[in-house]
Amino acid sequence: MTTTARRKPAILVTRDDHAQLTKLADSYANSQPELAEELYTELDRARVVATQKAGTGFVRIGSSFRFTTDGGDDRNVTLVLPGEADIAEGKVSVMTPIGVALIGLSAGQSMKWTARDGTVHTLTVVSIEGGETGE
Repeated sequence: MTTTARRKPAILVTRDDHAQLTKLADSYANSQPELAEELYTELDRARVVATQKAGTGFVRIGSSFRFTTDGGDDRNVTLVLPGEADIAEGKVSVMTPIGVALIGLSAGQSMKWTARDGTVHTLTVVSIEGGETGE
């Protein structure tokens, strides 16, 4: 039994996203405590970087990127706040199990996540598009 099999990848979160996501987790703490706790866990382990110097090399709110899953899915999506989510347009809410798993990942990194039905999946970020850097 190795500990590396269970180790999560290092993640980055901008200072602005960290503050915004902490408030979101707080607002979900009563209605969806397990999801809020998962987000708190990710925020606690993330390396927080200055928003102005962050660049686009990792998944953050507003990032467009491509990821694959162990189930064979290959998707191009944008990570958004809950009110902007629209799966038909490829806009995934950060306040979903898969959204929480994606936050902070860089291209090539993989992360396990648990779907709402309890099934554990692995996703891998393939590429991250340039674009908005959060002014």
